[in-house]
Amino acid sequence: MGPLKTVIRHPLASLRLALRVAALLVALAITLPGHWLAKPPSPWPRRFLAATSRILGVRITSQGRPLLHDVFHVANHIGWIDIPILASLTGTAFVAQDKIRDWPIVGWLARLNNTVFVSRTDRRSVGTQVEELRAALAERQPVAIFPEGTTTDGRSLLPFKPALFAVLMPPPRRIVIQPVAICLDDTGRDLAWIGEETAPENAWRVFTSPRPIHCHLRFLEPFDPGDHPDRKTIAAQARTRIAAALAEHYGHPVP
Repeated sequence: MGPLKTVIRHPLASLRLALRVAALLVALAITLPGHWLAKPPSPWPRRFLAATSRILGVRITSQGRPLLHDVFHVANHIGWIDIPILASLTGTAFVAQDKIRDWPIVGWLARLNNTVFVSRTDRRSVGTQVEELRAALAERQPVAIFPEGTTTDGRSLLPFKPALFAVLMPPPRRIVIQPVAICLDDTGRDLAWIGEETAPENAWRVFTSPRPIHCHLRFLEPFDPGDHPDRKTIAAQARTRIAAALAEHYGHPVP
C-alpha cells in the first residue's frame, strides 16, 4: 500500500508524521550542540538515537548484559529501525550499506555515529572495508553488523555473510563477539522492511504507525573469535546462537 492510499485510509497518519518529525527536530536541536562540544567519544549520538526510538513509539525491554566496549555486536536485521533500537542500549556504531551515506539527514546522522559504509556490489572494495572496520574497532566504540546483508520479517534468519568477519582474523586487540537477537511483536513485524518496498514507503509506515512497537533485545553470551579457525565458522557460531534465541522467544524453530 503506497503512502497516498495510507493517508486516505487513515486521516490521522499525516498528523502523527508531523508530530514525530517535529519531536525529532527538537531532540536534534537539544543533542547536537552537546555533541559538538563533547570530547570523544561523544555520548550524544546514542542519546539522540534513544530519543528517536521513543518518539517512534518503540518500547524496549532487554535480557542479558550488553557489552559496551571491546565488542563486535552481531544481530539479525528487520529494518532501519534496528539502528536506533540497538544503539540506544549500547552506543554502538554500525556497518551500513554505502547508499545510506547519501540519504538526506539520515546519512549525516549516520556519519555522526561513526558508521562504516560498505558496498554490497563492489566486491573489490571488501579489503578496504575491512581496514575501515578495523580502524573503527581500534577506537574502542562497539561496532555492530547485520551479517544477513538484508532484512527479514523477524521470524526467519538468512545465512550470514562471512566477509566482514575477516576483521577479526586476527582482531586489532582482544575483542569478543556478542550475538544479539532482535525480537519484535506483531506490530514491529508489520513494519519490517522487506520485498520491493522503497525507503520512503517504509519510513512512512514507521512514522505513521498508530500502535506502539514492542521490541525485546536478547544480549547473548559473548564468545572469543580466536577460538574459531576462520571467518566462516565465526559467522556460523553467531548465527546458531541468534537462531536459538529467536526460536526460544517465538516458540518455534527459525528457518
